[in-house]
Amino acid sequence: MTSLHPGTAPGGPTELRARALGPDLARGFMLLFIALANSHYFIQGSSILGGFPQDGSVVDRGFILLIATFVDGRAFPLFGLLFGYGVAQIARRQAEIGRDPRAVRRVLWRRSLFLVVVGLIDGLLFYVGDILGAYGVLLFLGVWAIRWKDRWVLLVALLFFALNAMPGDGSLAISADGPDVTMLPPDLLTALGKRALLSPFIALLGPIGFFAPFLIGVWAGRRRILEQPEKHRRLLTWTAVVGVTASTVGALPVSLMLAGITGKPSAGVLHLVGPLHDASGVLGGFGYAALISLISLRIGREHGRLGNGRLAQAVSAVGQRSLSCYLVQSVVWMVAFTPYLAGLADDLTVTTTALLATATWLTTVGLAYWMHLRSYRGPMEILVRRFTYGRSAA
Repeated sequence: MTSLHPGTAPGGPTELRARALGPDLARGFMLLFIALANSHYFIQGSSILGGFPQDGSVVDRGFILLIATFVDGRAFPLFGLLFGYGVAQIARRQAEIGRDPRAVRRVLWRRSLFLVVVGLIDGLLFYVGDILGAYGVLLFLGVWAIRWKDRWVLLVALLFFALNAMPGDGSLAISADGPDVTMLPPDLLTALGKRALLSPFIALLGPIGFFAPFLIGVWAGRRRILEQPEKHRRLLTWTAVVGVTASTVGALPVSLMLAGITGKPSAGVLHLVGPLHDASGVLGGFGYAALISLISLRIGREHGRLGNGRLAQAVSAVGQRSLSCYLVQSVVWMVAFTPYLAGLADDLTVTTTALLATATWLTTVGLAYWMHLRSYRGPMEILVRRFTYGRSAA
C-alpha cells in the first residue's frame, strides 16, 4: 500500500492530517449504522416484517426496537448528507485553484463513473443491495446543483422530501418480504443472472430517495458547517435536538409494531406509518450529523486539534477510509449469508446478526486505525482519487 507524502497535489484530495474531525467522525459512526441496517435483511424466518423475523426471542425484540427506532432509515440519509457535503468540498477546492465550472463537473463526473462501476461490481459479486451505484448516478445528475442558488437547493430538497413522505406501500419498514434469491442465491450463476437485472434498477431508482439529504449536504458543505462547528453551534444544537427527537417519535409507530409491542394495524395505517418512519429518518440523519459534529467540537477542545483522543482517531480513521470499509462489509455479508458459503441466514437471529454487524465494524475500526498510524489511505480511496484527479494526486 502506498504511503502518503507530506504534500498534496493542487486541487487533489485533502491530506489526511489536514482533514476536519467532524465529517470523518460522522462517516465512521455511519458505517456502524449501515452494517446494522443491512445485515438483518438476510435473516430468514417463518414470518418477516420490515426485514425482521417475527418469531424471535424477547432479546431479539429488544434489538428490533432499537434498530428500527434509531438505525433503519436513518443511516442512509446520514450517508446522503455526508456525500453531498463531500461533493461541495471537492467543488470548493477545485474553484479555489481557479478551475471553471466545466472542469469541476468533469472531475465530479469521473468520480461518479468510478462509483457506478464499483457499485455494479459490488452488487453483482458481493451485496446486491449496494448503494454506491445509486450515489454515482446521483452525483452524475447532482453536479448541476453545485451552481444552484441556496433557495433552489433548499426548495428542491423540500420537494423530494415531501415526495418520499407521501403515503404508500413502498417502504421497507413495512415490507413483509423476506430475503429473495438475489440475496441468498443457490449458486454463483444464479447470483450473477438475477443480480445483473436488479443492480442497475437499484442504481437508477435509488437517487430518488437520496436526493433531499444530498442537497442539504451540498448546502451545508458550502458553509463548512460540519468542519467549523464552533461557528455554527446554535444551528447544530437545534438540528441535533429537533432532528433526533423527530426521528425517534416518527419511528415509534413502526418500531413498536415490529417489536411486537403493539399489534399490526390495517393496510391503510401501514401506508401512513411506513413513509412517516422513512421521512422522519431523513431528519434523524441530519440530527445525527449535527450531534456528532458537536461531539467533535468537544473532543477538539479536550484533546487538542492534533491529539483528538485515540477512540476519536480510530473512528475518524474509518470515516477517512469509508469506501474501503463499506466494501469490507459487503464481503462479510457474502461469506456469512450466501447458501453455498457459510450459509448462516437460517442460523443467526436478530441479536446474533447485530453482534456480527458490530464485530465487522469494529474490525474495520482496527484496520483503519492501523493504517492511520502509518499514514496509509485505504486501497479504494487511492483508486478513486487516482481515477478522479489523476495519478499524481492519488
